[in-house]
Amino acid sequence: MMSDSTIDLKEADYYRRLADTWWQPDGPFWPLHQLNQLRTRWIAEQWRKRHPMADSEQPLQGLHVLDVGCGGGILSEALARLGAQVHGVDVVARNIEVARRHAKAQNLAVTYECIETDALVRRGDQYDIVFNMEVVEHVANVDLFMAQCNALVKPGGTQFVATINRNWLSFLIAIIGAEYITGYLPKGTHQYGKLQKPEEIRRYLALGGLKVTAREGVAVNPLKRNMRLIPVTWVNYMLMAEKTGTL
Repeated sequence: MMSDSTIDLKEADYYRRLADTWWQPDGPFWPLHQLNQLRTRWIAEQWRKRHPMADSEQPLQGLHVLDVGCGGGILSEALARLGAQVHGVDVVARNIEVARRHAKAQNLAVTYECIETDALVRRGDQYDIVFNMEVVEHVANVDLFMAQCNALVKPGGTQFVATINRNWLSFLIAIIGAEYITGYLPKGTHQYGKLQKPEEIRRYLALGGLKVTAREGVAVNPLKRNMRLIPVTWVNYMLMAEKTGTL
């Protein structure tokens, strides 16, 4: 019988064991810090394109946003600096403890909560923007998880999704190269069978009334340990999708 939970217990335990390393400059999450700079800049650029009257320094000012699977708060803090009212959620309690402590030290007002997306839906929560970044490849029942994330977007709202494509190139670069050859990521970070193609994510979004309006790829070079934005979505990619209706 299929579970109605989106928590993958093995994945949760993996991140629980790494919880104290989220903010270590040379720790296992250093690639995510580098990626965060790229994705935050892209998010801000896309938002300004669609909302030209947005503040130049804080384009997300006044927006209520959700960071799903926030971990230690790397993206949440960046969004707060862009002016957003951030609600960061994670199913690993230790991650939330780390995120709260770091945000307090940075004097950033971010609300963190250890809770599942299903509970947020049942509570009736909705947001101007839902950030579903580097999460779908770590959950169980991805179709259910995406449906929950879609439901958390207000009519007229936006969802950003970032994940890894599923093909031979992503297997070679994101798993073999990054985890087993260079040690760029800890072994076991990604499971090939859980990776999602862009068209699969697009279909999940469409089921929730969201249409993809922008996309961008991320080129990762495990040997040189650098990243850059590219127009193709062969390996890492990001999507912006807007929900029908008005805010």
